[in-house]
Amino acid sequence: MTVLFGGLEAGGTKFVCAVGTGPADIVDEARFPTTIPEETIGQAIAFFEPFKGDLTAVGIGSFGPVDLDKGSDTYGYITSTPKPHWANADLVGRVSRALGVPVGFDTDVNAAALGEQKWGAAQGLDNFIYLTIGTGIGGGAMVGGRLLHGLVHPEMGHISMPHDLERDPFVGRCPYHKDCLEGMASGPAIAERWGKPGHELPDDHPAWELEAHYLAHALKSYITILSPQRIILGGGVMGQKQLFPLIRRKVQAYLNGYVQSPAILEAIDAYIVPPGLGGKAGVLGSMALGMIG
Repeated sequence: MTVLFGGLEAGGTKFVCAVGTGPADIVDEARFPTTIPEETIGQAIAFFEPFKGDLTAVGIGSFGPVDLDKGSDTYGYITSTPKPHWANADLVGRVSRALGVPVGFDTDVNAAALGEQKWGAAQGLDNFIYLTIGTGIGGGAMVGGRLLHGLVHPEMGHISMPHDLERDPFVGRCPYHKDCLEGMASGPAIAERWGKPGHELPDDHPAWELEAHYLAHALKSYITILSPQRIILGGGVMGQKQLFPLIRRKVQAYLNGYVQSPAILEAIDAYIVPPGLGGKAGVLGSMALGMIG
């Protein structure tokens, strides 16, 4: 019997599935749009079914909010998401019953953080943050070698932002908070503010200074609260490589010398970094969730 692990990155836009044992050993993978739960979860199960005899476990990293309390009647559910049709969707239960294997479960960003710690840009670290900036903004964190959970789970995209309405009259698009970080700096916020998606804007467009401004303010807060050893920035928006130097410079400016660490003062290029696993951090991290149970 071959020992394989399954990884399911359940994103709000697409599902990504993989089977293997790590980055150097992916036996098969697939991706498909996130439509309605019955269809999309069914497609994921159909992908894994040919490997049932060899699957040791599956890990799922999901968009949220999700219920991570194993004592809860709705453990493994996507809960109060604004995504149509997905509120109260039983994700873990359906996959577990269909495949008959243990299922590890966490947020998509915590999964990506775990993948980066095991194989990517956070190897050897036990305190770091993984932030994804894309359709939404979410953050996963490892603190003291453990993925961060609490009352529910971190929602780093929903922290408040300083909002100068003269400089940026855009009101924000978060359905809950309007001008939180996600409401001001997600991919859809960029498109709504400027009238076209970010990938259609030139590198020197004022959108990127403003985007770096909001992200740097958020990183300043995360640095002073969690004191991470490194910050990893992933997601589609961060495909705009000009953002990294802008964000690093602004983080230094906004901290204003308060955090006296060489990592920030002298080596910030190695402190705020892209994912070592690139676009596969989520699905590989989900696989790693299956490995740890």
